[in-house]
Amino acid sequence: MDHIIDDFSQRLARRLQLERDGRGWSLADLAERSGVSKATISKIERAEVSPTAVVLVKLASAFELTLAGLMLRAEAQPERVSRAGEQPVWRDPDTGYLRRQVFLRPDHPVELVSVEMPARRSVTLPASSYIHIRQLLWVQSGRLTIIEGAERHELGPGDCLGFGPPIETTFANETDAPCTYVVALARS
Repeated sequence: MDHIIDDFSQRLARRLQLERDGRGWSLADLAERSGVSKATISKIERAEVSPTAVVLVKLASAFELTLAGLMLRAEAQPERVSRAGEQPVWRDPDTGYLRRQVFLRPDHPVELVSVEMPARRSVTLPASSYIHIRQLLWVQSGRLTIIEGAERHELGPGDCLGFGPPIETTFANETDAPCTYVVALARS
């Protein structure tokens, strides 16, 4: 699986540079629009570091894309069948959470993502990551806490949450065991 992650990281680095170059932006332009430092963007584009989920959301938002939209551009798959061994996998270097793109096609309005959140880890994503999508989260194993603004949801195996309007959201595994969940997203 590490080969799949490394290969996808290379494609993601190339896609970020193509998005920036296609807009005629310098590193400074993208840094100003995203709030991510020029040095960090440069390292990401050279695939010297793997960006965190929060950094990827900031970069995608600067391009007026969702995280899923950016991932789609990095790894568009031409077939209708998404084979398990070919699904892009990415690991967040800060939290260690593993994101598998189960299904994503540019001509289909729905995508599926599987996430493994390690014990005692969390990630907070800004409201901008939900602007162009609607999503549901379905817990497969373990327990997950979702914090949408002031609202807190405690989810266990089989529980499903339909997300509300775009708001900063925290995904937290507050237990000593890993948690696996599926996210279904529809572009609006």
